[in-house]
Amino acid sequence: MGTDKKKTTNQNESSDKAKSLRELFIDGLKDIYWAENALVKALPKMFENVTDQKLKTAIKNHLDQTKVQVTRLDAAFKSMGEKAEGKKCLAMEGLLKEGDEIVQETEAGPVRDAGIIAASQKIEHYEIATYGTLAAFAKTLNERTALDLLLRTLGEEKKSDCLLSTIADTNLNSQANSEDFQSKDLNAV
Repeated sequence: MGTDKKKTTNQNESSDKAKSLRELFIDGLKDIYWAENALVKALPKMFENVTDQKLKTAIKNHLDQTKVQVTRLDAAFKSMGEKAEGKKCLAMEGLLKEGDEIVQETEAGPVRDAGIIAASQKIEHYEIATYGTLAAFAKTLNERTALDLLLRTLGEEKKSDCLLSTIADTNLNSQANSEDFQSKDLNAV
């Protein structure tokens, strides 16, 4: 009797498992669809906690861009005859929680802004890896419409990552470092 129960559980588990590249591709699309929608909700909070004007502008622009990327994912699903739906992305959930922790554990100003850039770049790198993989799957599966949409988003994610690096490198990290020195000088007195 115990064996029958095990057999039923294993059959149910295997029915949820991807058995083809197409199924793996669709699972990946669902994952990033959830992630992008979660990011649409998280970016306004990041925006509110940033003090650097260039970073505020970058986050605002990325929010607008992310909304377009969600629309592209809708179109990718539609092009394949699939329903656009999300599947909880544990990686994005963790990255967003880490970003929240940075906000909670830093004072407003350049140090928090530098932390938000670091958290944002982790998110960008995750998205770059995901979109690159999904584009490779779409190419192999000859899903040309989805491939085009995914490659457009991949390019945007790479540009966003570069912009964040530029904002950090041009002045923000130096300002955060100056605050570190000011704090040390005050503690020495």
